[in-house]
Amino acid sequence: MATRPGPLTEWPWQRMGNFKYLVMAPVVVHGAYRVMTKGWGDIDLAYSLILPSLALRMIHNQIWISLSRYQTARSKHRIVDRGIEFEQVDRERGWDDQIVFNGLLFYAGYLAMPSVRRFPLWRTDGAVATALLHAGPVEFLYYWFHRALHHHFLYSRYHSHHHASIVTEPITSVIHPFGEHIVYFTLFAIPMLSTVYMGNGSALVFVLYIVYIDFMNNMGHCNFELVPKWMFQVFPPLKYLMYTPSFHSLHHTQFRTNYSLFMPFYDYIYSTMDKASDELYENSLKGTEETPDLVHLTHMTNLQSAYHLRVGFASIASKPSDNSEWYMWTLWPLAWLSMVVAWIYGSSAFVVERIKLKKMKMQTWVVPRYNFQYGVTWDRESINDLIEKAILDADVRGVKVLSLGLLNQAMYRRSSHGGCTLKKRPSCPLL
Repeated sequence: MATRPGPLTEWPWQRMGNFKYLVMAPVVVHGAYRVMTKGWGDIDLAYSLILPSLALRMIHNQIWISLSRYQTARSKHRIVDRGIEFEQVDRERGWDDQIVFNGLLFYAGYLAMPSVRRFPLWRTDGAVATALLHAGPVEFLYYWFHRALHHHFLYSRYHSHHHASIVTEPITSVIHPFGEHIVYFTLFAIPMLSTVYMGNGSALVFVLYIVYIDFMNNMGHCNFELVPKWMFQVFPPLKYLMYTPSFHSLHHTQFRTNYSLFMPFYDYIYSTMDKASDELYENSLKGTEETPDLVHLTHMTNLQSAYHLRVGFASIASKPSDNSEWYMWTLWPLAWLSMVVAWIYGSSAFVVERIKLKKMKMQTWVVPRYNFQYGVTWDRESINDLIEKAILDADVRGVKVLSLGLLNQAMYRRSSHGGCTLKKRPSCPLL
């Protein structure tokens, strides 16, 4: 919440909780009515893409959430080396509100503009027009609107809600008051509405433009540097056309620099680019290896436990593992697939969580095996090899203390008593 919340701060469906998706019911009912009365042939391309595109955006965002949390736990390329507070997790829980909002506006636009119903799948001239209109009016207007949001009056009533997150995650990019999102959608609608009125709009260009916005938003807030240096070496003007995660991270730590949306050239033009941008990019890309003081080596429990990890779904991870939601059965195919992939390709433990308590640095490593696999006789040797590899890796990295999860302890003791001891005794104590 902003420090002094202004009008249109709350989303209209904020008090509905997870029932907010019911606001999309008119789209479903309308489609069902058309199919029942006129058949599937009455469903045109534009209408058929409304709901699938929303689902695509949610999957796209969730991939970025999981990737970012995994990388910031293990990667040496993290930008802001601080933890995330519980208040931020709660504040950013409604990251899908803007997706629902966009879905309603696309549906309203579909009803208001009959020409949309005759959209082709693709038009190249429309794609070029969309790119030019984004680089021109959208980036320019956003830059100055963003600077206005940092004026005390608007900042205290609206934009401070977004900047409460110093350590950003991909979903931080869309955590704004409702009033701000109205303006943002108006800006992003400029290329789409222009191509509609010019007669060169197409369904795929609309979808790809929204995917581009989501991709750049998520990348800019992911808190780890991933843009390779060779891209700017091959095409030097790219530094004016595409920002990096470290570039936008400075905006969240310095507040008065790097205002651009995705293309930094307006910061260059108006001299608001942070002078530390290039240095932070170089340092983040180079990175520094971190040696944790303590490592806890654990394992998966049941197939659904993967979703309770920090890299999984926040709505599931916030609840006890024995309190399954009704929709969890729909994730079983994905759970089985992840188990098979881990079984085949899981050659080492992986980092899932990183915690800093004052000067102490702790990490949680997970052996890619589940409870029931520890009881399979023919898999014990491979599990023991995974545990041994993790212990020796921790020792090489200079970990001071290594604690083992219960089944890892049992497996380690069983292997030791059976004569299958570690090839090299680690210097760190095992708990």
